[in-house]
Amino acid sequence: MTRYLCYLANVSPSGYYKWLQNSEKQAIREEADFQDYVLLKTIYDASKGKAGYRGLYMALEELLETPMNHKKILRLMRKFNLYSKVRRANPYRNLAKATKIHRQVPNHLNCNFHQTEPGRVFLTDITYLQYRGGQTAYLSCIKDVATREIVAYDVSTSLRMEFVYRTLKKLEEHINDNLHPEAMIHSD
Repeated sequence: MTRYLCYLANVSPSGYYKWLQNSEKQAIREEADFQDYVLLKTIYDASKGKAGYRGLYMALEELLETPMNHKKILRLMRKFNLYSKVRRANPYRNLAKATKIHRQVPNHLNCNFHQTEPGRVFLTDITYLQYRGGQTAYLSCIKDVATREIVAYDVSTSLRMEFVYRTLKKLEEHINDNLHPEAMIHSD
């Protein structure tokens, strides 16, 4: 009867018996896959669906002595439909490019930091200062390249643009209408 049913199903009898022999192993593998899926799902849910197979692998490295193979993680993700969320592109970036809000200015200084005329070239930068148990203050300063003197500075606890504008206002007070005709401010 088995041979006749195999003939009707267009399956060889040896293939049927092999499948019958391996069905128990297949059930064990399915159970093991489900247990691994439950572990992956907890990590996946903790990351709010943002973890891909690499993120899951790194999380498993911390949890288990011998982590799961990344190929197995990929197979289980496909099998149980776990897909990581891909971050959408920032729409304001294209808007900024179109309106040229953050455009770059040509490099007129060209790394020529050896100046002899005071008040011609100024350098500016913002420095992060850590204080009192991890709090951060910001120092904006403007330096004259020729004299190597800090001509204006301001300290703030926030990185708002007003902070930089206050520093520029102090530079304007320092120059006091003695502006060099080729004066420039260089910033990275």
